[in-house]
Amino acid sequence: MNKPSAKKIALAHNDDYKGWLSTLKKRFMQTRVQAAVKVNQELLQFYWQLGEQIVEKQKNSTWGDGFLTQLSQDLMHEFPDIKGFSLRNLKYIRQWVQFWQGAPEIGQQAVAQLCQIPWGHNIAIMSKCPSVTEAHFYLASTLQYGWSRNVLIHQIESGLYQREGKAITNFEQTLPPLQSDLAQQSLKDPYVFDFLSLTDNYNERELEKSLVKHITQFLLELGAGFAYMGQQVPVPVGDKDFYLDLLFYHTRLSCYVVIELKTIDFEPEHAGKLNFYINAVDAQLKKDSDQPTVGLLLCRKKDKLVAEYALKGIETPIGVSEYQLTQALPDNLKASLPSIEEIEAEFAKDVANELGEGNE
Repeated sequence: MNKPSAKKIALAHNDDYKGWLSTLKKRFMQTRVQAAVKVNQELLQFYWQLGEQIVEKQKNSTWGDGFLTQLSQDLMHEFPDIKGFSLRNLKYIRQWVQFWQGAPEIGQQAVAQLCQIPWGHNIAIMSKCPSVTEAHFYLASTLQYGWSRNVLIHQIESGLYQREGKAITNFEQTLPPLQSDLAQQSLKDPYVFDFLSLTDNYNERELEKSLVKHITQFLLELGAGFAYMGQQVPVPVGDKDFYLDLLFYHTRLSCYVVIELKTIDFEPEHAGKLNFYINAVDAQLKKDSDQPTVGLLLCRKKDKLVAEYALKGIETPIGVSEYQLTQALPDNLKASLPSIEEIEAEFAKDVANELGEGNE
């Protein structure tokens, strides 16, 4: 057996060569993903045109109910390896076009967006959303955040559309308009922690530990932009040390976010304590380039009027939301916050599967 030459061994450990090789690998991955995305867009554009023609033919011809069955048989005979021409998938294609055509105000821009996400995502949105307005929300969010299909389904089933931006806050009075709107949209009410299994008499520390243990799912429920900084973060004030339940940094808001947990109903004094923590973070952690620190108080229940009165007059931005504990997540739900590379890999895999199998 020939031994590797010294030149080959040296090349394998050469920094310039390794850097160039790494660049080649990244470029190839990007090219492969871009090709898969392009193929997915072409396929869905074909599906849309096919769906439009099916709807038109069935409306204006006398071909009858057996038309789709015959069409499926003929197409599958011609293209036996493409499962996208099954009767079931042809019905999905027709339903897809009819669903979005039901709201002409959405326009061709939405059609172009539909072709940018995998077919399985489209089926999930169409099947689970009662209105085109809600469907468009999940379509835009999928494009913005790169959700996998499992994460998309979880967001729909947890009612993200109904919960986003619903927290009681004083942001309008304490933040500039643009920052206020973005901060309001970043908070939900209620938050659904259905990945936790807690006893009936759990306390704040147990809740906090469970959220940190499942930090990936917790970040997913918090929403895009939250970066975890720590738990029980010490903040010395005077001769005492105080501890923040959870500290995050929001990359879109460019500010720290202090989260205070309460396992009881909201009380007015909770707002005062959170206000104190926010002032301490602003004084000790906030940099000149950071926006004002935001506080989020998560409680088991709240009275809307009590919360509004408690926040009135407080000059730091605070939001109050409830949280819910429900059943554990299904095993097959991969609730994650993927990196860009993982999003690309997931998207490429979805596209490849759907091109090969038709994703009935």
